[in-house]
Amino acid sequence: MHIMEGFLPAAHCAGWAAASAPFVVYGGWRLTRIVREHPEAKLLIAASGAYCFVLSALKIPSVTGSCSHPTGTGLGAVLFGPGVMTILGSIVLLFQALLLAHGGLTTLGANIFSMAIVGPWVAWGLFRLVRTLGGSLAVGVFLAAAFGNLATYVTTSMQLAIAFPDPVGGFTGSLVKFGTIFAFTQVPLAIIEGLLTVVAVNMLSTWGRDDLRGFSVFAGGAR
Repeated sequence: MHIMEGFLPAAHCAGWAAASAPFVVYGGWRLTRIVREHPEAKLLIAASGAYCFVLSALKIPSVTGSCSHPTGTGLGAVLFGPGVMTILGSIVLLFQALLLAHGGLTTLGANIFSMAIVGPWVAWGLFRLVRTLGGSLAVGVFLAAAFGNLATYVTTSMQLAIAFPDPVGGFTGSLVKFGTIFAFTQVPLAIIEGLLTVVAVNMLSTWGRDDLRGFSVFAGGAR
């Protein structure tokens, strides 16, 4: 994730920005609705954004033009739904590009698509599946955070492979190379992120359950 400034061709930057735009609009609508109906959730929404900002800023150099790090999007996705996490993740990515030179403005659409859209939707969908099948809260949260993280990096690998196909193997060959290099750092990071997110949700289930009741992980109503 966090493909650096100027690394993707201009046409790819425009394409990923266009693909991300509808999800950002939907996320804005979801966030506005939740804040209007549950004003008490503002602090927890902000905390979810801060969690994402801190974890995704802990970067380890990886594939040329990118890096490995936790994403932190699983927490907000299971608490408030993937739409809200799209907005929070987009804000995080914009701030990191402007303040930390982490990612870039030209690649913002691509980074939003992988970390703030694909990751949260995979996390939320997997969490709902586990809970529907009778799995425990801890298992659902762990799998959601870990696989949401991995989904982000698979998407980033695909974005890089599309932009820079291998001279011999084409898109597939490039995807295998990018994905393999990412795996050395990303698989352990995904496991760590899953465990951290379980701890965070367990704390919230103890201290903030009343604030979350009715629209969150404890009620299953968020989208």
